[in-house]
Amino acid sequence: MDKFLIEGPCKLKGKVLISGSKNAALPILAATLLFDKSVTIKNLPRVKDIDTMLSLLKSLGSKITLSKDKKTAKIQNKKNMKTFASYSLVKTMRGSILVLGPLISKFQKSITSLPGGCLIGARPVNYHLSALKKLGMNYEIRKGYIHAKSKGKLKGTTVRFSNISVGATENTIIAACLANGKTILKNCAVEPEIKDLTNFLNSAGANIKWKGRTCEVVGVKSLNQTEYSVMADRIETGTFCVAAALSKGDLEIQNLNPKIISTELNLLKKIGAKIKTYENNIRIKGPDKIRPLKNIKTKEYPSFPTDLQAQFMVLLCKANGKSIITESIFENRFMHVAELQRLGAKINIKNNKAIIDGNTNFIGAELMSSDLRASVALVLAAIVANGKSVINRIYHLDRGYENIENKLKKIGVKIKRLK
Repeated sequence: MDKFLIEGPCKLKGKVLISGSKNAALPILAATLLFDKSVTIKNLPRVKDIDTMLSLLKSLGSKITLSKDKKTAKIQNKKNMKTFASYSLVKTMRGSILVLGPLISKFQKSITSLPGGCLIGARPVNYHLSALKKLGMNYEIRKGYIHAKSKGKLKGTTVRFSNISVGATENTIIAACLANGKTILKNCAVEPEIKDLTNFLNSAGANIKWKGRTCEVVGVKSLNQTEYSVMADRIETGTFCVAAALSKGDLEIQNLNPKIISTELNLLKKIGAKIKTYENNIRIKGPDKIRPLKNIKTKEYPSFPTDLQAQFMVLLCKANGKSIITESIFENRFMHVAELQRLGAKINIKNNKAIIDGNTNFIGAELMSSDLRASVALVLAAIVANGKSVINRIYHLDRGYENIENKLKKIGVKIKRLK
């Protein structure tokens, strides 16, 4: 098992190139199952979850040609595709449930394993299943697999999601693309990654329109050949912005549209960071004194994202005063707290609130990461800690951050991967 050795404190300076978004690429790759013609997807991040999704598509019969740098995939589906998504591929990544919608829509049948992924609370697949059922999918769950069928093509209808769910919104939009007639989806998630998915589908001739949280999909007979570049990763962007703010750093963050993280940039301005935004990059300087934030609450986009909660918690440990973070999306997403306490953080958990005392001097220690975003928070804390820290189980990081140690080395972090 690989681990990181980090020697702090480090001051960050330089340029960071942001990779393509994993959370936009996964649904886009799943949606390529709808196509008979070839599809080219560019700006893919080189992370484990993308490899898993490409392996899953190959197992279903897609022919995939990767460019030398592995950031562009040309995908051509066979005439007779398979419709069985096996547990061995699905278990490591929740995003793999996203093949259910396209398989049932295109081939009217599918056997898909119930998914795995990060252990951050119950992420119910039932929102996906009940929405697809309304479009005409029948299913039963046997031995950990969803056995699904539909009589002929799916049929357009109105679906109102009882809870805002990113994955269920994506799965249902993809499925509705080839359905007969019009589907109206209400109370949708509206994350930029979902808009990226619908832009991709529309580029291939799908008929999808948005109005607030309502999405209208008029089914088409088939999709056309297309080439599409995946949007930048806003969580990686936010993570590097926090790194600069935390370490009195000075970073230029490139290759993204700053509008996708305006909520986070406003919070960073409140804590004292100096920020300038340009068309495709952000310049951010960390303050000498970090101001506390009285109460931030994770919520669906466009509010503060749960995927940056752990990173902001590290930042607020260094603030000059008390802060509170309320986690309202996932129920056990404070697993990083115990590890931060080992570095000296003063954090109290009350239900879904974390009360952070601030003015922490982190001291290096040996740590263990529990999920993708928690592990990057530990890396951030180690960067500003005094002394050496070892972070174990970093395979979580490799699932979602491309080339993280090289990006960090380039901007002044003393970091080594130990095999």
